[in-house]
Order: sequence, then structure tokens, then C-alpha cells
Amino acid sequence: MSYAITPPAAVTLPVAGSDALFPVGRLFCVGRNYAAHAREMGASDREPPFFFMKPASAVLSGGGTLPYPPQTSDLHHEIELVVAMGAGGSVFGYGVGLDLTRRDLQGEAKKAGKPWDMGKVFDHAAPVSALVPAASVPSVDAGRIALSVNGELRQEGDLAEMIWTVPEIIAELSRFITLLPGDLIFTGTPAGVGPIQRGDQLDGMVAGVGTLSVKVA
Repeated sequence: MSYAITPPAAVTLPVAGSDALFPVGRLFCVGRNYAAHAREMGASDREPPFFFMKPASAVLSGGGTLPYPPQTSDLHHEIELVVAMGAGGSVFGYGVGLDLTRRDLQGEAKKAGKPWDMGKVFDHAAPVSALVPAASVPSVDAGRIALSVNGELRQEGDLAEMIWTVPEIIAELSRFITLLPGDLIFTGTPAGVGPIQRGDQLDGMVAGVGTLSVKVA
């Protein structure tokens, strides 16, 4: 068999403590999963979870340099726990991720009642750290999650503050679609989202999972 065009290279993430690479499938993101963030975005504290997607090509593997995306002057950071799915609906591991948003494009689309994909989808819109196998993570029921920009704390919360827990998110998403090995789930962000500029240094962490560093160019 031959391909009509050269297929794109596989998108992968490093696995902590291993030479193996994790092949990335689809990215599912949970909106407004921390009460304080839901309030800052004008929503109620608890509502049924909703999901949006980013392509695997949006992953910035392991962090590093993030080119400032085009068509925006209001790029926002959102630090998140990332769940990596394994075989048979199991959790392979966890990572630290950034759900980056072109907030101006998203806001304009919302006001016009149009899809806001282009607010969320662009090159390098989803930096993700190395994955830590689930067996090496004591718990994601609680633990500090935080993001600093240029050394200044911007976002801080606790995984215990998630409105929908990791098992609940997986169960709810599975009602709509069959989760496959390689899928990533971004589980929502605590309050404090805000703009970032060229030259900014972003340093995120999730207790028991790891860290993520990104430089905006």
C-alpha cells in the first residue's frame, strides 16, 4: 500500500522514567471545572460538564518555546491536569498542561453565536509535560495546581476543587464517545486565567505529577 501524500509524523509525549514515547490521539478539554473559574467566566458553580476538542497537532510536547499565535492580541493561559488514556478505558498516566486561548477570538465568536474553535485551536495551543504513569501518582483527588508568569503567581488551586472528578469526567465523556488509547483529557483550570505576552516565562505544576515550563516567543 502507498499513501497519496506523506503521512504526518506521529505526535508523541515523553514518559517520565522511560525511553518509550506516548502516541497522542485526540484532545478533549473540560470547560469550567473549577467553581472559582466558572464564576470568573460568568457561569454558575456547578453545571453538567461540557467538552471541546483540540487536534493532536496542537500539542507542544514537553513544553519549551511557544511562538505567539497569529490573529490575536489577547492570548490567555489556563493551567490544567492532563489525563492520558490507556487501553480498555484505563488511565495510562498524568501530565501538566496548558490550554491556551485566543480570548479575543473566542469572545467575538461567542457574541455572534458562532463556534469558537479558532479561539482554542492553533499551532502549539496545548503544551503538555512528560507523562507520569498512573501507578507512580499517589492520587489526583487532591493536590496543589499552580502557574507562575515571570515568577509571579497567577493561578493557584487544589485538584480537590474540581467540580467533576477525573472518574466522573471519564464516565461522562464516555457517554458521548468511545475513548481510545492515546487520548488526552484536559480537566479544567482554577481561577486566575489571564493574558500572556511575547517574552513571558510560564512555569506550571501539579503536585505529585510534575512541572511544565514554556517560554513565549
